Amino acid sequence: MTVLDNRALNRAMLGRQLLLDRADLPVVDAVAHLCGLQAQEPQEPFVGLWSRLTAFDPEALSDLLTRRSVVRTHLMRRTVHLVTADDVLAWRARHDAMLRQRVLGVYRAELKGVDLDALAADARQLMADGEPRTAAEIVRALAGRWPGPGPRPLGEMVVAALVPMAQAPPRGLWRAKGGVRNVALSSWLGRPVDPPAPDGADPVGQALVRRYLAAHGPAATADLRAWSGLAGLPGAVAAVRDELVRFRDERGRELLDLPEAPRPDPDTPAPVRFLPAFDNAILGYQDRGRIIDDAHRGLSVAGERVVLVDGRVAATWRVTDEVVTVEPLRAFSRADRDAVADQGSELASFLSDGESDRVRVEAAPR
Repeated sequence: MTVLDNRALNRAMLGRQLLLDRADLPVVDAVAHLCGLQAQEPQEPFVGLWSRLTAFDPEALSDLLTRRSVVRTHLMRRTVHLVTADDVLAWRARHDAMLRQRVLGVYRAELKGVDLDALAADARQLMADGEPRTAAEIVRALAGRWPGPGPRPLGEMVVAALVPMAQAPPRGLWRAKGGVRNVALSSWLGRPVDPPAPDGADPVGQALVRRYLAAHGPAATADLRAWSGLAGLPGAVAAVRDELVRFRDERGRELLDLPEAPRPDPDTPAPVRFLPAFDNAILGYQDRGRIIDDAHRGLSVAGERVVLVDGRVAATWRVTDEVVTVEPLRAFSRADRDAVADQGSELASFLSDGESDRVRVEAAPR
């Protein structure tokens, strides 16, 4: 089996993630291609799409949210993701068991003895009117019958697991501020969530395997599990295995991929890219060695925004008073420093609506 080293995997990932060349795609198509964007920080997807699309207009994403073509919802790994309406309706039931287990993993003692199906029925009845509610409002309405778990466990189980929800705007709109108001997904989109396949087959799981590889491959089943939060989808992987090609990485892990998916030459130049917190390109893998050094792996789960230089995490960045400040994690060449400054200046202009192009690149650590 062909062995793909980290640089080959890096270039494949950058290509699939639209980070080698900015793509000329409609925003909704980019969100679909990426299998959604992690979005618990409401403004972060705007930076993620700015780094991936030519002439990205943030109002286009806001418009998709208000028109309900994309939604903010708990999905992969029980984190808030921005996904297309079609995808969330197709995928949500396949994530139900995982979402319950993730909440129980935190609040098992508090939810002991709670009939989750009965709680779900009560919550669905409450939310059937299509009115957006905060978690606190949902808890207050349900607490009379369900006083045992306490507000936070009750709210998280209902909102993140038992009832498919969307977070209603203005949450997630460009430059808008607003708390989380939850509305039943079926009411918000005017369509029910697709039910599980009745015959025990897993067509949704198979679609997830193909879609994940299109956006992240080549990848191991452990990477698929880390991205989705699902238990590896072994049946789905087995069902589509004959469609796939196989490689190995430098650790000897089997990697799967779509046969016609792009795998760029490892020497393909990779431009500087600024990534938002919790970006797919990092969190989409169990083995993140293709993009980030082990010494800096903690940055990806701490919510740090990062800069890619030659395709790898090489700095963090922040914005203060409309100035983009870059803190290198290693020394830069003059060319790399200039490229980081140029891209940082463009980012500052994007984030300030053209009011500032100021960027400061700090000294590298000694």
